[in-house]
Amino acid sequence: MTAYSTSSAERLNIVGRGCVILSVLLLLQGLLAAAPGGIRAGAAVADITPPPGLPLWGYGGRRDLPSQEARDKLEVSVLVLEFNPGGESSGGDPAEKRLALVGLDMGRAPARATMKKIRAELLSKAGVGNLFLVASHTHHGPCMELEKKGPTAGYISTLVEKIAAAAATAVRSLKPAKMAVASKEVPLNRNRHNRHKDAPVDRMLSVLKVVGLDDSPIATVVNYAAHPTTLPALMMKYSADYPGILKDKVEKALGGTCIFLQGAAGDLSVRDSGGGTEHYAAKLAREVVALSGSVKPVVPAKPGLLIRNEELRFPEMRLDLKDKLTYLKYCLAFFKGLVDAYVEEYTEGVRPQLSVAVLNGEVALVGVSGEVFCGHALRLRREAGFKSLLFLGYCNGYHQYFPTREAVARGGYGADPLVSPVAIGAGERIMERALFHLRNLRGKRD
Repeated sequence: MTAYSTSSAERLNIVGRGCVILSVLLLLQGLLAAAPGGIRAGAAVADITPPPGLPLWGYGGRRDLPSQEARDKLEVSVLVLEFNPGGESSGGDPAEKRLALVGLDMGRAPARATMKKIRAELLSKAGVGNLFLVASHTHHGPCMELEKKGPTAGYISTLVEKIAAAAATAVRSLKPAKMAVASKEVPLNRNRHNRHKDAPVDRMLSVLKVVGLDDSPIATVVNYAAHPTTLPALMMKYSADYPGILKDKVEKALGGTCIFLQGAAGDLSVRDSGGGTEHYAAKLAREVVALSGSVKPVVPAKPGLLIRNEELRFPEMRLDLKDKLTYLKYCLAFFKGLVDAYVEEYTEGVRPQLSVAVLNGEVALVGVSGEVFCGHALRLRREAGFKSLLFLGYCNGYHQYFPTREAVARGGYGADPLVSPVAIGAGERIMERALFHLRNLRGKRD
C-alpha cells in the first residue's frame, strides 16, 4: 500500500479551485433560470374603498339604502404573470403572454360594459391581454349594477382606472420568478343549501406561491369557496369581510401580496362555530401559511400560457322580467334600479362568461361569471385530470346562480328562479364546455 500526503499549500489550492467551480456552477444556474423562456411576475395593491352614500350589494332587505362609512378598506390585488419573457422564437403579441389575476373586494365582478372597459384599459395601460377578475363576494361592497347612473357610476369609472393603474404597477415590477401550487382539503366551509350529511362540499384550498429567483416573496394566490357573510346584514358599512383580514394575515406571515380568488361558493358558507369574522379569517390564514410552506417554487420546465374565453348563450329563462307581475315581484324583493340592470342584461337571455387557462401545461384555471354551486367544481376537477385546478366563481362578470340539476330538484334559495333565472342544466353545460377547452388545450381531443 502506498501512502499519499498533501501539503497545506496544495490543500488550499484544491479548496480554492473547488470554490471557483462552485461559483461558476451557481452563476450558470442563475443565468439559466433567468434566461428567456422562464416566467416573470409582479404584484400590486390599490385601495378602492368607495365614498359613503352608495347602495350596498348582497342583501335584498337593505334595498337601496345608502352606506354610512367603511368598517375596513376594500382593495384590488393584482398579480401579473408573464410567460416566455423575451422568447422571440415563440413570436406573437407580447400582451398575450401576460395574465392578470385580479382579486376584487366586491360582491360581484363588474357588469358587461365595465368589464369591456377594464380589458381595454389593461391592454393599453399595462400591456396585459388576459384577465381573470374575481370578486371576493363580500356582501358589504357597493352595488355594481348601478354603473350607468348616480354616484355609483362615477365611482365605477374611478374603479376602472385604479384596477388598470394597479396592473401597470405590477407590470413595472416584473422580474424573473419561480412558482408552485399546493392543494389540500380544509373543512372550514359547509353546504348552506343542503344540510344532509352527504351534501356536496368543495373543501379544496389551493395556494399558488410565486417568488423571485432569490426566493423573495412576490405573491400568494388563495383559492377557497365560502360565502363572506360573517357580518350583520343590516350593518350599513363597507367591509371586505373575512377575505380582507385573511389577506392581511397572509401578507404579514409570508410577505409579498396576497390575492384572494373566491371559488364555487354558490351553496357554500363559512364553518366557524360562532367565532366571528376575525377568528375565521385567522384559521383560514394559518392553513394558507402552512400549505405555502409545504412547497418549493421552481422555474417551470415548460413555461407557457394557453387560454380560451367563451360567451355562452341560454336564451330560454325560468322567468320573464318583461311580465309586469314578475317585474313587480323582483322590485319588491330587491329594488328598481337593480332590477332594471338585470332586465337590460338579460334582453337576449343569460350570457355567462367562461374563461379557461392552462399554465405551464400543469395548472388549470376555470372562471365562471356567477355563483356556481360546488357540485359543478367537484365534478370538473374530478373529470379534468389536472393535478391542480383552481375554480373561480364571480369571475369576469356576474349572472346570478348556477345550481346543479339535483339542487334545482331539491329547491330552495339559490336554486329558485328568483335568483337563478337561467335554464335548468345551464351549469352542467358550462362545465362540459370547460372540460372541452381543458382537454383541447392539453392536446386531448374527443
